[in-house]
Amino acid sequence: MRIPVVFCAVFALAAVLAFAEPHDSYTAIEGWGELPDGREWGATSAIYPARDGKHIWVAERCGGNSCIGSDVDPILLFDQQGTLIRSFGAGMFAWPHGMFVDADGNVWVADAVGYAAVPPGWGHVIYKFSPQGELLMTLGKKGVAGAGEDTFRKPSDVLVAPDGNIFVVDGHGSGPDEPVNNRVVKFNSDGEYLLEWGVGGGDAGEFADPHALAMDSQGRLFVGDRANSRIQLFDQEGNYLATWTQFGRPSGLYIDSNDILYCADSESNARRNPGWKRGIRIGSVKDGFVTEFIPDPEPDQDNSGTSGAEGVAVDADGNVYGAEVGPRQVVKYVRNQG
Repeated sequence: MRIPVVFCAVFALAAVLAFAEPHDSYTAIEGWGELPDGREWGATSAIYPARDGKHIWVAERCGGNSCIGSDVDPILLFDQQGTLIRSFGAGMFAWPHGMFVDADGNVWVADAVGYAAVPPGWGHVIYKFSPQGELLMTLGKKGVAGAGEDTFRKPSDVLVAPDGNIFVVDGHGSGPDEPVNNRVVKFNSDGEYLLEWGVGGGDAGEFADPHALAMDSQGRLFVGDRANSRIQLFDQEGNYLATWTQFGRPSGLYIDSNDILYCADSESNARRNPGWKRGIRIGSVKDGFVTEFIPDPEPDQDNSGTSGAEGVAVDADGNVYGAEVGPRQVVKYVRNQG
């Protein structure tokens, strides 16, 4: 199904706002998040606020871009000042990628597999942990890549709806000769398979590297269809609702309690999404307009191999956190006063 021309024209107007000059609304606080024992940050894309909104969960890739062979804890809880509260997960992860915190404070983490070859028996699962780090559930089969009802291939992100149903975007982009899943999979609260939708492609309801998930107060599911440089909206039964391109090329999505959407664009450049710049775009899901833009600080975005924020989260005070893969850090953005 092709997207109606009238629909595209309406959102082309909204997209114009995304090219406006960046709003001078936030100050970057770099060096946030002190790791224990002299550890250095690894690549980081998984980030989400705790239920109290005063703490931030982060999963980093064990000082590098993989946790295989590492004995450090990749799942970390910080306060707003960046002080580490607790950690867990050593020896479990290959490539922590996406994260969600449910209504009970449980921490869900998608463990994909990176682009480099890994030993058998790693990744391709979703983990559910208690806030103290007890493993409560595993979706998928660790180390088994597939497209069945109980297997994933490089799952990118996970979300739990208010009714307890679980959504997974599966899977992360692969090499040209590797099979790839381009689907959303829905489970009930017990982890039982319910349904799925999506195939590879660029039409409505099709995906290319579905990379992120968020849900608004209406229960609409926002899917970051990254390699297609768009967000697609669905109901919870997989019925297609809309396509939004005005938030750029989405790597990470977060919707707060006021229905404000934060979209981390870590890949736009002259080759992948011509005319667009990397950064964090902010706007209301009620009208779809982009109202603020936190730019990627990299000056030469079209030729840089690094990326700004790939994951994004917001705390209870409106501070924005960008989880960065290339620079290997979390940057806190504090709203300026006045």
